[in-house]
Amino acid sequence: MSVTRRALLWLGGRPGAQRIVQRTPLSRSMVRRFVAGDTLQDALHVIARENRSGIGGILDELGEGVHETAMAERAAADYAAALQASRQQAVDTTVAVKLTQLGLLIDQEGCLSRIASLCDQAEGAGMRLEIDMEHSDVVDATLQVYRRLAASHAPPRLAVQAYLHRTPGDLRSLAELGTPIRLVKGAYSEPEDRALQSQEELSARYRELTDWLFDHHPDPAFGTHDGAMIGYAQTAARRRGLGRQSFEVQMLYGVRRDLQQELARAGYRVRVYVPFGSAWYPYLLRRLAERPANLRFFLRSLGPG
Repeated sequence: MSVTRRALLWLGGRPGAQRIVQRTPLSRSMVRRFVAGDTLQDALHVIARENRSGIGGILDELGEGVHETAMAERAAADYAAALQASRQQAVDTTVAVKLTQLGLLIDQEGCLSRIASLCDQAEGAGMRLEIDMEHSDVVDATLQVYRRLAASHAPPRLAVQAYLHRTPGDLRSLAELGTPIRLVKGAYSEPEDRALQSQEELSARYRELTDWLFDHHPDPAFGTHDGAMIGYAQTAARRRGLGRQSFEVQMLYGVRRDLQQELARAGYRVRVYVPFGSAWYPYLLRRLAERPANLRFFLRSLGPG
């Protein structure tokens, strides 16, 4: 892991550093390039604008790891409100859900009940949920809840992280469920015994898993800003005789907007992950630490356009 990445992830977990950064006017102005705003309506306005360019949205309310049932219930209500408002305003979006925000760390039964209710509401609204994958300590619990959910509901799209050593095995076990997958590289600080550390190994793993998804999972989505990985997915689809609508490219709001629009104009399905809420600090630091190029994208984004 690079010094830059270690430093960013360290800062992301330091409350003192967070207070300093959040009080800096410049940091707030920079964050607005990557976070839609503090409210759901802020995010829906952004997604409606993206829709006019042929780009779909993924709503993401920032925050995770709640340790009180009341907070988990509040998060579930917030997700339900996001589904309802999205349907009422006819925006093209999915809703990303973090299971630790729904009480995974408190009570798996309660978490399962909340996510099942949200699945019912999403189905009723003609919408889709996407379940985010969090740090490696909660992967087992996330998959346990997901498998139980899939036994009674059409499975939501599930994010998996290419850099975890366990991911190829997890995907093999999920294939029988017909799980739609979002493949991401991974953004948490993980030790060598749990995750790949070099970019070369990670890129090779991402390509390997891209092929696996096309062959074994329906409607794959690739969460990446790496042009080489997107190009590999395009080639992999063509090799299988699949069209440009056979998979989805997902990117973060504020990163590589030029590429997002280029892909959409070329007929590819593109969604932009649009975060909102006041808990933006750890999210932003993880995104910058995910790979050194993200820091360059962040700095470049401060210029025109």
